[in-house]
Amino acid sequence: MTATLTPTSVEELTAAVRVHRRVLVVGARTKPRLSAVADDVVLISTAALRGIVEYEPSEFTVTAFAGTPVREIAAALADKGQYLPFDPVWFEAGSTLGGAVAAGINGAGRLRYGGLRDFILGVRFIDGSGRALRVGGKVVKNAAGFDLPKFFVGSLGRFGALAEVTFKVFPKPVADLTLALAVADAKAATVILTAAAAARWECDALEYAPTRETIYVRLRGPASAIDAIAREILVRYPGERLAPADEPWACLREFGWVPAGSAFFKMAIALGQVEKFCRLAPELRCGHFHVGAGGNVAYLALSAEAPLVEKLDTTLRAWNLGALALRGDVPLWLGARGEGPIVAAVKKALDPENRFLSLAE
Repeated sequence: MTATLTPTSVEELTAAVRVHRRVLVVGARTKPRLSAVADDVVLISTAALRGIVEYEPSEFTVTAFAGTPVREIAAALADKGQYLPFDPVWFEAGSTLGGAVAAGINGAGRLRYGGLRDFILGVRFIDGSGRALRVGGKVVKNAAGFDLPKFFVGSLGRFGALAEVTFKVFPKPVADLTLALAVADAKAATVILTAAAAARWECDALEYAPTRETIYVRLRGPASAIDAIAREILVRYPGERLAPADEPWACLREFGWVPAGSAFFKMAIALGQVEKFCRLAPELRCGHFHVGAGGNVAYLALSAEAPLVEKLDTTLRAWNLGALALRGDVPLWLGARGEGPIVAAVKKALDPENRFLSLAE
């Protein structure tokens, strides 16, 4: 059975890394496939390394320990009228700040302002040699040096053990409004998603739910402005305004549509690939799939049966796309994979002895 350590300080985290030959740092394990490792790998949990270290509302920055639940950070920001625009996922499930960074998964809000990678300013981490290092800064106007913190986003822990993370934050919008637009099929959805990207509407979120034949549009800003934009959109496309109780955002953020026990994958796609992705899902006997970020990311939940997983793998290779498994007893990666020499150079510099589990393992 894989051992799990739970350090309560940065010093204990450093010691845990130094002592063990092969380690993987985990948070709340809301994405269990990412922490499924062999018995010879020691898991280091940041669950006890939590709390906000520094919060400067006037500077729009917050620094917190890696094990801090994202919902605690969101609550502190909300008290000052601020928020994290990239919509951290598995919010209610207890997702931690470090886990959010390592997984690199964004919610619906990434469409307008960018993803988690665009908000990270600095990190404090333990490298493969057991050194506690700090890179980046704690202020927004800090452009000196190599932007190393961004490499930790989506790294799955392979570069080091995150101890602290600093983010920039935004003022919370004064009002928001959600529209549900009816679409007959993926082709019609692609037309709307394409038009919305080029329109003056500046949608805060655009999510396509194929099984519901619906595109969800979130508008945020001054109430009068988003009301006028909503009227313009509904004149152009069939749909309706949703009452707050009917809005899908909490379900999408928590992936509430994913059946328990299914294999769950995330994949980056292009808007022009939405139609063929939606044709693929039925071929995999999959009735649970979703297209987010205006058509630039797709999620798929299917049975973990080997023939279906193999078919998905073969198809993605033919499309030159890759998929990351977030849940399920399936391979971590499917389809095509490719990394440039810069990533390999960063790995070699920060973890020359390969102490931290690599993505290929």
